[in-house]
Amino acid sequence: MSAVWNTKYGTRRVRHDPPTLKEAILAAQGLTDQLMEQVEIAAALMDLPAAEVRAELLKNAQPRKAEQIVTTAGRAPRTVVVERRSRRIAIPQRPAAR
Repeated sequence: MSAVWNTKYGTRRVRHDPPTLKEAILAAQGLTDQLMEQVEIAAALMDLPAAEVRAELLKNAQPRKAEQIVTTAGRAPRTVVVERRSRRIAIPQRPAAR
């Protein structure tokens, strides 16, 4: 189908907006958790060199707070979520004033 065609209601056009690099990166992140695979997928979607996509991906990378581990022990696979917490720092108490 071409970009412009005639219908009984008149001429119709299809607007074509290519995806942005950020949209390609979000799509790649939805497909895999591996950084290098995300770079390859986003580079293939945008027809860009992998180095350019990697630089943009690392700029927008978010630190991981949780990790999902899928195990297949038994009949049904189970998902275990491991959350990393920062250390608690004890603040020394001041002596009470009298």
